[in-house]
Amino acid sequence: MTDHDDADRYEVHVDGALAGYADRHVADGTMVLPHTVVDPRFRGRGLAARLVRRALDDARARDLAVAPACSYVADFLAHHPDDLDLVPAPERPRYGL
Repeated sequence: MTDHDDADRYEVHVDGALAGYADRHVADGTMVLPHTVVDPRFRGRGLAARLVRRALDDARARDLAVAPACSYVADFLAHHPDDLDLVPAPERPRYGL
């Protein structure tokens, strides 16, 4: 797992190849996660979940709120209620949480 700060994203590599990434934008105390992508060749290995976990752990460590604009991230949060506190309560309905 790599934090690619210049590209504002987290990346995961498999055998030296970029297998997936999760974009991020940080502003005003919030980490917006708009897009998660895994190359079709690497799907089914839990890489998207690893990317989202890294993003959420980073947001928590940096004391940032999370805006799960990516539907995969919102779904991940719906299935991991221990992380739901990262999304401000008034914003949760917006993301179906």
